[in-house]
Amino acid sequence: MSHVAFIGLGRMGQGMAGRYLDAGFSVALWNRSKAKAEDLIARGARFAASPADAAQGADAIVTMVADDAASTAVWLGADGAATTATPGAIAIECSTVSYQHALDLAQALRQRGLVAIDCPVTGLPDTAASGKLTLLVGAEPADLERSRPFLAPLGDTIRHFGPIGAGTVYKLINNLMGAIQIAGLAEGLAIADQAGLDMKLVLESIQQGVAASPQVIRHSRRMVARDFSGATFTAALRHKDAAYAVQLAETLLPDVPVARATVEAYGKAKAYAPDDDEGRIIEVVSRPVRR
Repeated sequence: MSHVAFIGLGRMGQGMAGRYLDAGFSVALWNRSKAKAEDLIARGARFAASPADAAQGADAIVTMVADDAASTAVWLGADGAATTATPGAIAIECSTVSYQHALDLAQALRQRGLVAIDCPVTGLPDTAASGKLTLLVGAEPADLERSRPFLAPLGDTIRHFGPIGAGTVYKLINNLMGAIQIAGLAEGLAIADQAGLDMKLVLESIQQGVAASPQVIRHSRRMVARDFSGATFTAALRHKDAAYAVQLAETLLPDVPVARATVEAYGKAKAYAPDDDEGRIIEVVSRPVRR
């Protein structure tokens, strides 16, 4: 039986870790809060005392944490997974991190004898729990082939963009475009509302119009209803991803004004409600003009 260490049990991580149990893997878990692991423990997973404890004897180590700092801590900290991982084990970073961090982390893990790939994912928590994520991979071809048995439980769509860091580049582009769409949608709906339009008709028109996308369709319903229950992605995380994307873009392009404006907009949304659903950005932009 293959043994997997899974680190990070947020909205996505819980479902992803569960997929390894569903597939018959032995699973060791670590998360800052043990409470989030209770269901998985009841299904047979072992809760570890630290990332280092989780990684002992693992054939593969998978991480799904918030940002660069968290990734550094769980891999390379004093009790990090890399301190006990067996040389030759596969290190799979599924977190959305900055491009430079993806490169630096892979180098550090390789120096410790691990097989490193970056593998951020796209999908929602229910997609994670059902094993239907899309995996965006940066890896050497041989390393990807070695990793496939440990990627299969997470999703059957693997997009290999190139060497280490390439998967992260695409994930940052993807999430930046999503941020731009959602921020633009919030402004458009706020304008319509303040202008007195029939919002039911506005919603119908948006969802059937040329600007519709899965992101726009999903968020337009929530914004018009002002129903942000069951957050799947927070303002703080969207701001972080957009900021990482701009950081990368500024090394490649002469100017990225739309991306910068989006980061600024989500900075305001983060200050307003950091841990609430990202769609609440409409509440930041919809305050009427004082006359």
